[in-house]
Order: sequence, then structure tokens, then C-alpha cells
Amino acid sequence: MKFDAPAGINPLDREKVLTRPHTRLDGPLKVTGQAPYAYEYQPSRPVSYGYVLSAGIAKGTIKRMDTRRAEAAPGVLLVLTHENMPEQGESETPVPQQRKSSPQLSGPEVRFYHQAVALVVAETFEQARAASKLIEIEYDVQEGSYTLEDELDSAQPSEDSEDSVVGDFDRAFADAPVKVDLRFTTPDQSQSPMEPQATLAEWDSEHEILTLHTAHQVVHWVQAGIAKTLKLKPAQVRIVSAYVGGGFGSKLLFYADAVLSGAAARLLGRPVKVALTRPQYYNSTSHRPATVQRVRLAADRDGRLQAVGHDTWSGNLPGGDTEAAADQTKLLYAGDHRLIRTRLAELDLPPGASMRAPGEAVGLLALEGAMDELAEALEMDPVQLRVVNDIQHDPEKGPERPFSSRRLVEALLRGADHFGWDKRQAKPGQVREGEWLIGMGVASAFRANMVQPSGARVVLESDGTLTVETQMTDIGTGSYTILGQVAAEMLGLPLEKVKVRLGDSEFPQAAGSGGSFGANSSASGVYVACMDLRRSILQKLNFAEASTTFEDGEVRCEDNHVPLAEVAGKEGLSATGKITWGDMTEKYAQASFGAHFAEVAVNSVTGETRVRRMLSVVSVGRVMNPITARSQCLGGMTMGIGAALMENLEVDPRLGLFINHDLAEYHVPVHADIPDLDVIMLEDLDDKSSPVKAKGIGELGICGVGAAVANAVYNASGVRIRDYPLTLDKILTGWGETAQASD
Repeated sequence: MKFDAPAGINPLDREKVLTRPHTRLDGPLKVTGQAPYAYEYQPSRPVSYGYVLSAGIAKGTIKRMDTRRAEAAPGVLLVLTHENMPEQGESETPVPQQRKSSPQLSGPEVRFYHQAVALVVAETFEQARAASKLIEIEYDVQEGSYTLEDELDSAQPSEDSEDSVVGDFDRAFADAPVKVDLRFTTPDQSQSPMEPQATLAEWDSEHEILTLHTAHQVVHWVQAGIAKTLKLKPAQVRIVSAYVGGGFGSKLLFYADAVLSGAAARLLGRPVKVALTRPQYYNSTSHRPATVQRVRLAADRDGRLQAVGHDTWSGNLPGGDTEAAADQTKLLYAGDHRLIRTRLAELDLPPGASMRAPGEAVGLLALEGAMDELAEALEMDPVQLRVVNDIQHDPEKGPERPFSSRRLVEALLRGADHFGWDKRQAKPGQVREGEWLIGMGVASAFRANMVQPSGARVVLESDGTLTVETQMTDIGTGSYTILGQVAAEMLGLPLEKVKVRLGDSEFPQAAGSGGSFGANSSASGVYVACMDLRRSILQKLNFAEASTTFEDGEVRCEDNHVPLAEVAGKEGLSATGKITWGDMTEKYAQASFGAHFAEVAVNSVTGETRVRRMLSVVSVGRVMNPITARSQCLGGMTMGIGAALMENLEVDPRLGLFINHDLAEYHVPVHADIPDLDVIMLEDLDDKSSPVKAKGIGELGICGVGAAVANAVYNASGVRIRDYPLTLDKILTGWGETAQASD
């Protein structure tokens, strides 16, 4: 099915199972330890264990490597280096790429710290790790570039994010009566999933099939990439990612664990397990690159934006992508004159790639901070400023490209009323509870709605149950549950009569989990497969579609009620369907919208900041399951608080690595950091998004949260911090500067 026109009324609109608050189908398996993650699969043959040896420099070449002592160590089966690694498909860039070759141990060159330089395989993990310490390496160290600030002048236009020039920005900015010109910075950040990258590789020499049980978010991407890297045909590579312990973008790519375990399994003829250790994870997988952002906003006295400017800089290895932090600015607010540019510098840090709403998550930290400062300059309420600048069509392309659905104003007003925004004091530092200064902040939420081709197979079993099979993955987001709900709704079954199987390349290709495109796209694939199955059933029974319903496990047409088990027969009945996408995203601007409200307390003595309460109001099309959707929002809000107050990969400029490469020193929020969070979901069916009429929700929860926190910190303390994260030393410095100025 090609989705090229707005969705009409369809069986999902009955909403007897879909949109209902079902608990997660995979929950019991996970809490009882029965859901196998990649490293936990146990093949029938004895397993060997690989340990990746990481480079101890950031840039240079391997001058000498002696592996003889390691090879002679107890239990060692294989030592792989660039000198004996089997031939691989070449890559144009050192950054791992989706569906492209990502060779490991391909030569003596070291491009980033902790790059894999050897793999030791032994009978036990401990033997492999101990033997890796016996490998002797000498390097020729080269000077590298590790700090974005030092490379801004050499940054070039980005190929993956086009500049936007509309009207005459310079003139409009100069002529406007009220304006702000602000500089923001965000640090390098790590996805830090609970499950690090891990793979179990098995080689079937008889059929020449390589099976990887691996932690990945998109099955067909890693299947294609591994095949190209190891010079196999895609049909020779089977990927199993049935359960993934979080990804947040880092598992959209594949790394040394997948490539080297696959190569070693072929060479040894036995299964090989490889997992990256937690310290290796931070430097040898991907991360969110740091940004420098300049936001210029100019408005008339009524607050209507006249000029919107947003320049961003980020860094990456040669050939890498940018952090497209200005993309939301192209669509979020009105303004006739616009200048939005993205620049990319070359750095010798580990690969920069997708992380938790790439682009918008850090771009809104700057844009929504600037909107708060513009509101102050206008002496205007920050909510009202955003309402005044709402626009129902693409501000760059005009009314001919309207939004498919946009309820930003309703989210702002509903949130303000529910949160008690009218109690906010416009002047900072006016509300106090003992030592604590209390403030409120607001920010808009925006995340582009994306879709991917997606397929599924549905099988009506002889007992009347339904099995759904698709490559879609579940990274802790509830995919098993919502896809089961879609199928149950389509066939008139209770959810317990549906079995969902995910994450296997032998199933029909599907979107996978990433970019907030997974649920909407894969659910649409299941919808199409179920529609095909319904047609087959109607044809078999000779029932007219217009007068037929699927309900309570039966097919009903007038006075005829036929149980699905009877329709299936002994052989069962199956259908396979796939959704592809037409030009709806070109005809209509599509995005999820929302508003975040935060109340924080800043200690007047120490500068410590605590988020006391938070509310998100979101508009995301049809909410397929309010429990899983709310959990996604809560997770995004938690990550947004972390980005605002603590998350920061510290770059050692001498050695070129992230020095805080473990969970002890890379700080993420813990339970004590997070208060009660509230979520309101606005009912909204977006018929131009998909036949499911849903949109992405997972990443919207983080987009704008950090800015709401930062704006609340200013309202509480009177200190504007544009250099994230908002650590207490920056608040104390701000107070010190204010005191000096008053003196």
C-alpha cells in the first residue's frame, strides 16, 4: 500500500483495543529474566569469548604490534589485528554508517581514542581480557583537533542540513525595535543505554550463513552493513535483535563487537561472544556532538517576530554528519525574514551520530532560551509570545504547505492553566522558601514527524489466535504491545489472542526503532498486512466488505457468525503487507508539538538546582497506548532534565578522549533527581500522517525540556546560563558577577 492521500475511516477507528491502557506484553518476560538480550543467547555449541583491545591514542598510526605472548596465553584461540583481519568492504569514512560498510582493524591508522586495534578470542572472557594485556603496541602519535571552539573558523556548510534564506534577514533584524543576539553552547553527550553494544556470532559453514544476535535498533540496516563489511550477500546474514536494552541512537550504527565477532566466528567455526565494556562504550561508539549556536530574534512591539536567525556549529570525524540543531527553527515560529545556517568542523573525537532527538533536543535549548529572553526584553509573558507567533503553515514555503496537524497553542494554554502559570512572578528572584529560590519556566516542544517503509506478516492460526511477525524492534518502548493492539483491533480479537514476534531479519523488513518513526511506521505495516488478511477472509467466506465486521473472535456478516478458528482451518491463513509513502510529507508539514512547564528551586547559598515539578502537554496524533506513550514522555523529560543540569562528556584536550567514560563520572539523572512528572495528551487524529493517524512521541518528550528548566532557573535565581549544563558553579559565578557589578 502506498500512502498518498489522507486516511479515511478504517477499522482502527473502532478503538476497542487500540488506544486502551494495556500493560506491556514483554514486561513479565523482562522482570523474570526470560527475555534474552544479545549477549545472553546460548547456542548449542560451546561459546568462545572475544575481548576488544582499544587504542590508547586518539590520532596516529600503529608502528609496531607484537601479539606472540597473547597468542601463547592460556585458552587463547585467535588474535585478530589489522595484519591478519580478513578482507573487508571499504568505507569512505571512519564514522560507522547506516547500511554501509564499517570495517574494523582495516589498517594501522588510528582515527579516534579507543578505536578497536585487536580482538582476542579465548575459551573464557577472563582469559581473553588477560591475554589482551600482553599485546605490545608502539604508536606514532599525531597532533589532533579535539575542541570545537578551536575549529569554528574552519567549519564548512553541512551537506546533510541545507541553509535557509528567506527575505532580507539583515535589514529586518537591524530595523526591528526589539531584538536579542545570543550565543549558546551544548557539550558532547553520551546515549548511555543500560545494555552496551554486544553480539553473539554463529557461522553455519554448511549453509554459509552468519547469524548475529546483536543489540541494534534497525535490523535491515545492520544486516546490509555487516554483509558489505564482511563481503557476504545480505541473504547470508541473519540478524536477531528481539530485545534491545535501550539505544537512544547509539544502536542505529554497528561497531567492533558485531564486525569482529562475525569475522572470528567464520575463522574459528564456533560461536563468538563480544561485548564492549562500559568504559569502552563511551569512546568507541557514537555520541552527540557538542554545539555552538547563535540565535538572533527580532520582533515588533507586539511581539511578532520579524527576523529569525539561527547559526549552528558542530564537529565530527571527516565524512560524518552534523548535529542539525537549527532544523526546528525552520518550522516552529512565524517570521517573514529568516536566516538559518549549519556548519560542520572536522574533529578527531569518537564518531558523532544520532542521540535522543538529534537536532531538536539541543537546538531547542538555544531557541527556547532565546524566546524567553526576547519575552523579557518585550516585557511580555513567555507563553503569550509563543502564542502570538504560532503559524499554521510552513513559514518558509507559505500557505501552500500547511501543517497536517498543529495544536501548539492549545498545548501552551492548557499547560499554563494546569500548571498554575498565572502564579509565576515575571521578575526573577521574587519567590523564596527558606534558603531556596523558586522559579518557573516554559518551552515549546517540537519534533519532526518521519516515516519509513514498513512490512509485516500476520498468520491466523488454526486455534483462532493471530501471530504478527516483523523486523520492528523493541528497545524498551512498548513495540510488542502496540503492534499487538493494532493487530487485535484489525481482527476483532482481544490482545491476549495475539502473539507478536519482532527483531528478526527473516521477518518482513520494517522501520525499526529510531527517529520517532518506528511506532507509526511499523504499526502502519501491520495495518496493511491485516487489511490483506481481512480481504482474504472475506473472499474465502464470500462476505461483502461493507456489511462485515470482525468482532469477538468472529467474522460477522448479517446473520452469519463464523469463528476465526474455523476460517483459518487446519493450515491457517496468512498475509504479508507493506506500506510505502507518497508525497504527503511534501504536501503537508508534519511534526509533533507540545509544551513543557518546569518549576525549580535554586539554593541561595550553594547554587544547587532541584527540579520540583514538571508538566508536558503533547499533541502526537492518535495515542496508541496511553501507558506506553506516557512512559515515553516521562523518559524524555528525565533525559531533558539530565541534559539541562548534568550531562557532559568532558574532553581531555591533551589526549583526545572523553575522560569521564563510565557511569560513575558521566552523570545521568537518578531517582533522587526526578520529581513527580505530569503528562497531558491532547486527543488528535492526524489523517495525513499514516493510516494509523499517529505521529512520533518518543523524542518529543525531551525536546524543549532543558530550556524550560533553564528558563525556570533564571526566573528563580536571576542568572542566565547559556552554557549547558547548568551546574552550580555557573550559578555562583553569575551571582558573583552581579554582586561585583552592583558594587
